[in-house]
Order: sequence, then structure tokens, then C-alpha cells
Amino acid sequence: MGSGQIVLSSYSRYHRSMTNKERLTVTVDAELLQAGREAVEAGLAESLSAWVNRALVERVERERQLAALAAAISAYEAEHGVITDEEIARQRRADREAAIVVRGSRRGAA
Repeated sequence: MGSGQIVLSSYSRYHRSMTNKERLTVTVDAELLQAGREAVEAGLAESLSAWVNRALVERVERERQLAALAAAISAYEAEHGVITDEEIARQRRADREAAIVVRGSRRGAA
């Protein structure tokens, strides 16, 4: 395979990956931009655009999860009443008591 074919192959792969993509101009914190560049240099992302795209995908997924959680809580409260601060505190205590300590010790334990 000649170098022209390699370039064409790389271009074709890149072009196919750009399907349904739009150009975007944004302003971001310098530290975030540097983190993206470092991820690319370390081979953790194909390009800065791919790194940013993945971050946006993760953000959308997270917001969908939070929306589903809010809907589940609303449905629960519609059936059983509003969850009180006392109920939340009681559940936190029960969770803490039932937790298995993997490393370190329980807070307040002797």
C-alpha cells in the first residue's frame, strides 16, 4: 500500500466518523483544554474533538440518569408520600451500619 493510499484510507475513516457531526466553536477553561490534549497525547482519545464529544455523551447520559431518578422518586412519593428528612437520615444510618469496610475503619469506631 503506497503512502497515498494510507492517507486516503485515513481520510475515508475520518470522513465516515464525521457523519452527523456539526462544527462547534466554544470557549473552555484552559485547564480542560490541556487535559484533553494530554488525553490525546497519551492515546486515550483519537483527537481533541473525540475527547470533547465523549465528554458531551457522558454528560447527556448522566442527565438522563438523573431525570430517571427524579421520575422514580416522584412516582414513589406520589404513591407513598413525600420522603422526609428523618427518613433519609434513618436510611443513611442503616446504610452506614450495613456497609462492609474494605479499607480503613468505620468513622467513630475505636
